[in-house]
Amino acid sequence: MFFRKKIRIFFGIFALLLAGLVVADSNGVFDSKPYREVPHGNHSHYVPNDRDPNVSISDFPTRPPREGERITPTGEIVPDTLGEWW
Repeated sequence: MFFRKKIRIFFGIFALLLAGLVVADSNGVFDSKPYREVPHGNHSHYVPNDRDPNVSISDFPTRPPREGERITPTGEIVPDTLGEWW
């Protein structure tokens, strides 16, 4: 009996930790890129983490920035003057 109770407690703790990791990952905690992909119908928009909330998602580019580029908070792809950021 005592052994089964230990297994249930261990499984419960494991399930809670796993759920916490899934939630953290879905919120971008482990993502090091300065932008995220936002699905929008049959395409995606690439939105910087510091986006201007007054700018519509539709105003952001549908391709990720290339090496040496970055996305501004207003949705423009511009040369990255600070160097590579990922």
